[in-house]
Amino acid sequence: MIVISIKEGESIDRALKRYKRKYDRIGIVRKLRSKQQFTKPSIIRREQVLKAAYIQRKNEAEQG
Repeated sequence: MIVISIKEGESIDRALKRYKRKYDRIGIVRKLRSKQQFTKPSIIRREQVLKAAYIQRKNEAEQG
């Protein structure tokens, strides 16, 4: 369970924004979606390799 303590003088909107940010960082939604259907380990590894290659190409393009 996520607990957010509201600081003195803090608006509800600000506290809600902190809650949403913390919720995203924990990754609850991603975990639920990944458990809805089984994905083979080979598919997961392939996606990770493709993502790493994409990020590497993107970083190289920014640098050079």
